[in-house]
Amino acid sequence: MSAQSRSGPYLYLLITMVLFGSAFTGSKVVVGEVPHEVAALLRFGGAAVFLVLLLGLSRDGARFRWRDLLVVGGSGLIGVFAYNFFFFWGLTLSPAVDGSLIVPVFSPVLTTVALLASGRETASALRITGLITAVAGAVVFFVGISIGGFSGERIGGDLLYVLAAACWAAYSIISKKVLHGMAPLRATTYATGAGALALAVAAVPSLSTTDWAGVRPSTWAIVVFLAIGPTAIAYLFYFRALRSVGPVTATISMFTVPVFGTVSSVVFLGESFTALQAVGALITIAGALLAVLQGSGKARQSTEDSDGNGLAPAGERASSTSTT
Repeated sequence: MSAQSRSGPYLYLLITMVLFGSAFTGSKVVVGEVPHEVAALLRFGGAAVFLVLLLGLSRDGARFRWRDLLVVGGSGLIGVFAYNFFFFWGLTLSPAVDGSLIVPVFSPVLTTVALLASGRETASALRITGLITAVAGAVVFFVGISIGGFSGERIGGDLLYVLAAACWAAYSIISKKVLHGMAPLRATTYATGAGALALAVAAVPSLSTTDWAGVRPSTWAIVVFLAIGPTAIAYLFYFRALRSVGPVTATISMFTVPVFGTVSSVVFLGESFTALQAVGALITIAGALLAVLQGSGKARQSTEDSDGNGLAPAGERASSTSTT
């Protein structure tokens, strides 16, 4: 295997995480000019159109089955509609930098908690320690908010980010079953399309009251970027990388999203955070890594046994935690 083919998947992951991180900043700009329901629709409605076009041009586009659409579309109501409804609502109340720290870290933590509670994974002492550490870090992070200027509105926004993370955790778990054996492009298109339709219904009351003439051209450019970059292309790059590196490496790479998201929010939005928030974030990330990766060895061994070369089936590969 050449050096280029070995490094390719990691380059895909790096580009994906940069795009994921930039999504928080870009989305914050959009919700500053249109209602959050409309902002979510613009991003994922545009992504759905782009993905449908890609699917139609692909060899897999002709393999349409209503059952696939209904099953994957149902999961999209959680992973696309509910997640983004809470996420964009949170952006109207809280800084994007909070979301870039809370959502990518809490999603794998809540996924791990749910799997432990259901008995689908084992609870070792180290995993429990990791979860407790992550929660302690979150407490420190929220205390740090009060030092930077306490606001009930900001706390409310951060809690909406937590709800968004919970939706993605549920979607990650459900995806293990419903996406099994389905090509990533088709699964992503169906889930995004169904979620976008639900977002359209939620946005109907706000469409007529939106000041469309007041939306700046630069904001429309950001909408296009969000739909194509951090949504359609990033997800496809992510799934393509998973074919080679597996879910464990992908999970680790997700913990770089807060770094890119924070830098983007500070540079482009002028947002800031206190030293105590930074400490809390680092504690939470460390605890989350410990909790998530303590269960990865068994999962990786199971994956290797499944096909003999360390790659999970298509459905397993498409289910690793990713969020923006």
